[in-house]
Amino acid sequence: MAEKELTAVNEWDKAKTGAFLAQLRREKNMTQKDLAGRLYVTDKAVSKWERGLSMPDASLLLPLAEILGVTVTELLRGERIDEDASMERGEVDALVGQAVRLSSGEGPVRRGSPLWRRRFGLCVLAAAAETLLLVLLGRTWEELLFVDYSLVVILALVFAAHFCCFARETLPRYYDENQISVYYDGAFRMNFPGVYFNNRNWPYILRACRVWLLALAVGWPVVYLLLGGLLTSLPVRMALVMAAVFSLFVPIAVAARRHS
Repeated sequence: MAEKELTAVNEWDKAKTGAFLAQLRREKNMTQKDLAGRLYVTDKAVSKWERGLSMPDASLLLPLAEILGVTVTELLRGERIDEDASMERGEVDALVGQAVRLSSGEGPVRRGSPLWRRRFGLCVLAAAAETLLLVLLGRTWEELLFVDYSLVVILALVFAAHFCCFARETLPRYYDENQISVYYDGAFRMNFPGVYFNNRNWPYILRACRVWLLALAVGWPVVYLLLGGLLTSLPVRMALVMAAVFSLFVPIAVAARRHS
């Protein structure tokens, strides 16, 4: 009897949460496809949530609540909480958020590694030394600060800093349950149509990004030095910049498809 009552409550909670989710979505003038697109899941998954057939993955509750303009507590309860209880609601939401992260099976998110942080630091020093060497060999600071040199080196180091020091070593579980071609981590976004990120290929993609970006940051000053006279042509310089910037997509595609 107790098990039946518990099951009934759980089913009622899912139905109530689903109806509340559908109401909030309509209030935002969003279709199921719109909401699915912002969460990088399918519209069929959203439809199941709203019909009470399933619940969103625990790791999706925080972004889902943010998109719909409610707290996780309100989303789970299937109703808005009185504004007079805002202080208590905030405290409860913090606890729920922590529980959500733990229940998703992720635990603390491990980011970067000491080895790759050291390698990144060495590459920063190497790129700085190479830039100084170019100046000693006759290049001017004005020339090096021009977009075709500085843009490539700076972008390579900025992206390398993310992947070496701050990128998560494993993806949230919903990447494995849906075909997601966008990697997003806070403000960082990387959209790659045709490539689906998951925890099978992510370690290889991460390694490919780290190796390629560090090699680009250290190798670009060498390329700049060896090409010499070719760099007097602006179209050639811009073509080289575009080739260097978009070259990152090649190792990502190779790693993703080889290990999918």
